[in-house]
Amino acid sequence: MNMQVAKNTVVTLDYSVADFEGGLVDAGQEPLVYLHGGYDDIFPLIEEAVQGKKIGESVVVKMQPDDAFGEYDAALVQVEPRAQFPEELQVGMQFEGVPEGSDDDDDDEEDVLIYRVTEMADDKVVLDGNHPLAGMALVFTCTVTNVRPATADEISHGHTHHGDCDEEE
Repeated sequence: MNMQVAKNTVVTLDYSVADFEGGLVDAGQEPLVYLHGGYDDIFPLIEEAVQGKKIGESVVVKMQPDDAFGEYDAALVQVEPRAQFPEELQVGMQFEGVPEGSDDDDDDEEDVLIYRVTEMADDKVVLDGNHPLAGMALVFTCTVTNVRPATADEISHGHTHHGDCDEEE
């Protein structure tokens, strides 16, 4: 039986992501597995494109920054004193942080961003809270490799379970 991608199915995609010039951005080493049907498990444009597809069918989705990782936000770049960081700091290392000027609501973890170290000087460190692909228009190419009905647990939790959740099946 060849299921179609529909609400409350778990979809497996082999994918790759390129920029509009064709440069590979993400080779998609691991398949993408997500719960289909508006659970915010994947970009909405991709979800729309694979709706109704069967195993073996492919789609190509062109996404502007707003549809993907957002516009590049210069306000998310911060310069911090070098002394605040561990000794073995390197460009490319990542830290969790809260953007300057965000409200300090204790229960609002939405404000926590991953900051990448992009530059280091003698006593300063430049941190960038933008996603590495922010501001880029992307071409997402994928092939449906598996479709299965989601379990009741997956639907109630709003995401797939890859066996890394310790639950009784």
